[in-house]
Amino acid sequence: MTIRSQDEIRVRALLGLKGLLLASVFAPGLAFAQPAPQPQPAQAGAAQPQPDQTATVDDIIVTGTSRARAALVTPLAVTSLNAEALSRATASSQADILNTVPSVKAEGGGGEVAVNVFVKGLPVSGTYQLTPLQYDGIPVLSAFGLNSSAFDVYYRNDLGIERLEFVRGGVSNLFGQGSVAGLINYISKTGGDETHGVAQIEAATEGRIRLDGALNGPLSDDLHYAVSGYYRDDNGPIDTGLPTRGGQIRGNLKKDFADGRGFVALYGQYIDDSVQFYLPFPLDAATRERVPGSDGRTVYSVQTPNVRNLAFNVPGGVFHTDIARGVLTRGGQAAAVFRRDLDSGWGVNGSIKHSEYKHQFGFFLDGDGIVNTPETQAAFLVNRGLPSNATFTYADDGSALPANMLLFANRIQDRYRPVQDTTAEFNLTHRLSFGGFEHNFTLGTFLAKADATDKVITTSYLGVFTNRPRLVNLTVRDALNVPTIVSNNGLVNAGVGYTNNHHEAERAAIYFADQMQNDRWVIDLGGRVEKTRGDLKRELTSTYVTDTTTPNLSSALRDVVWGNGNYLTGKVETDSWALAAGVLYRLTPDLSLYANASRGYFFPALNTVAFNGLGEVQSYKPEVIRQLEAGVKFSGERISGSLSAFYNDLKDRRTVQFLNAGGGQLAEVVSVVSTEAYGLEGVVDVRLMENLSFRGNVSLIHHEYTAYDSAPANIGHEEPRQPSFLYNAGLYYDDGRWDGSIYTNYTGPNYTDPSNAIELDGFNVVRADLGYTFERADGRTLRLGADVFNLMNDQGITEGSPRQGAAQVSAGAYFIGRPVLPRRYTVRLTYSF
Repeated sequence: MTIRSQDEIRVRALLGLKGLLLASVFAPGLAFAQPAPQPQPAQAGAAQPQPDQTATVDDIIVTGTSRARAALVTPLAVTSLNAEALSRATASSQADILNTVPSVKAEGGGGEVAVNVFVKGLPVSGTYQLTPLQYDGIPVLSAFGLNSSAFDVYYRNDLGIERLEFVRGGVSNLFGQGSVAGLINYISKTGGDETHGVAQIEAATEGRIRLDGALNGPLSDDLHYAVSGYYRDDNGPIDTGLPTRGGQIRGNLKKDFADGRGFVALYGQYIDDSVQFYLPFPLDAATRERVPGSDGRTVYSVQTPNVRNLAFNVPGGVFHTDIARGVLTRGGQAAAVFRRDLDSGWGVNGSIKHSEYKHQFGFFLDGDGIVNTPETQAAFLVNRGLPSNATFTYADDGSALPANMLLFANRIQDRYRPVQDTTAEFNLTHRLSFGGFEHNFTLGTFLAKADATDKVITTSYLGVFTNRPRLVNLTVRDALNVPTIVSNNGLVNAGVGYTNNHHEAERAAIYFADQMQNDRWVIDLGGRVEKTRGDLKRELTSTYVTDTTTPNLSSALRDVVWGNGNYLTGKVETDSWALAAGVLYRLTPDLSLYANASRGYFFPALNTVAFNGLGEVQSYKPEVIRQLEAGVKFSGERISGSLSAFYNDLKDRRTVQFLNAGGGQLAEVVSVVSTEAYGLEGVVDVRLMENLSFRGNVSLIHHEYTAYDSAPANIGHEEPRQPSFLYNAGLYYDDGRWDGSIYTNYTGPNYTDPSNAIELDGFNVVRADLGYTFERADGRTLRLGADVFNLMNDQGITEGSPRQGAAQVSAGAYFIGRPVLPRRYTVRLTYSF
């Protein structure tokens, strides 16, 4: 379903918005702001009491601030989801959660990890580049672009999460790691004076079993603990024969000072987890829905366990693919956090973290980079200029392929990406009253050092077009009847691509803020100055003849591109500054007006920095972003919500695309672009009856390129994979025994690449949840719940083929795309005590 019938209305609404917003934010009479009862100060990341509601403007926000305060009196956009809401939203990945946030599109078609997050029309190729991922105010990883793995591969959610806070814009994003586009912060449960716990078993279609547990409580009067973790075994959500298996354990230990004026807390995490990641595959070009394979069965994926034994000679030994492991992460994080309230309104806060992960990302691509769609056996030969005298046989038993069996040539990538990261933050706070305001001053510093390897080996193979395709051998004979082996045990091109990069990044920042309020106003002012340095190391390659004993091999099987031990090295450094201001005025105890503005920056990702023909590093400059936002927040007995307008422009952003480069190779194509976006966000929570509520949000976003160095024709085009219309809407019921919900997430039409040549239709993903809770007299509960993800089994396309870029076409029999994950049924049994 598309919304083209609403296009004219939407465009008319957006055309006047930019000018209205620019005028209104700086209009002399619009110095709005508010104040409410002043919240008590809190350390960012510390657990706070949470209302029963899923997410309201009354929630207490602690992310990126030295004083906790209600969302209603915070002069920026805030989304808060408590443990109940997170439990209901989670089905496959972080995308299920983040898609409930206004102006956010999160692609989860790839499975549990590597979510692509797009925010407010800002240009990004995915992952969490513009929205850092944090747990308890501590960054999962401090630097972007060391490799292209998303931050969620290192850390997973479990029952030990108390709530999510997603803050966007304003002074709060200057603290700590910082990011003017927004901070995603999951806050953990901590122990109290009584022991509490929860245990859960989950089962789902396609053979999923997951065990979760969380426990917290006291060890003594001033020492408390919390521990949580999970283990799951899963053949789905798409059964490719490559399982998802593993788990995580994490916890914290908190020591309160005897005088009640602070604490010291230790945090730890260990993960050993392997999860499969799903890529685009051939769909019907007319309907863009899944098609039958050569065996007549609907194809859900072309990933296959039959490639697990692919191997070939390389300089110094034999390379064996690790593709069967999928996205594998082993390692952990240790952190310490402290807070101390001093005399005369002074306070000190600090944290330090170190993490190390052995990480590899097994990646099935979406074609061989030559044809990229299913082919007949005859077409396969013609398309590659091979003789027609050919023999196709199955690699596993040597039997001949049926003449009507379609082929699909594909590639796999083994990406080896170990990473380590150290961060430290320290700030000094001071509270005092003067000039009719109570001020909360913060002066802090953030330091970080991270390094990672990004070694990528690309291999191509030949299989049939079915689920879990069997591999195919191919031998051709020329006019003299001389044989050439084109595919050997399914292997077509040994080491078609090889890169080995190592990046190190250092960051040092100083930030300051004055968060002030009185009986009517809240005003935030702040700034940040930061310097960054990067070391780059890129291995050069050579072509080696690695097999001289097997007769009649094609050159693609005999000659391997591999690292030669020589490196290009370089250093980059730059610095930048940010300023932000926010103001809020409380018209009534339940109604606030607010506005904020900022000038900020991003540092280019190190993997986008290229060397010229002389081996010199290209220029390295900050990418400057300006943002404006203005809106209203309201909270009543039966209805609460917010309505806001925003504007942003980003200059000289380096974006990277991994595009097919001929012969099956991939090239990193870097473009420097500038963009502009503006839009509207609305959020509402209505209590229809005592136990029944409606919750929803809607976003209208206009976004376009204003500069594009490598393709000026793209100027004025919409950014790819970013819709102009998003909404969430649902009904939620809970009477203490029965609870249930049904809600939908709509993603509007969007384009596959910057050329805007191919548009993807909008789609809905509907979720339904129902549960019954048994409660004992002592307060212990047992909940039996059932959940359906993608209730209507929508096959909406989340992305086209990023590897094809502007070369992708929608004509022909097939279209390469990644649909929404198919419908899945889940049951959970949860025991709380």
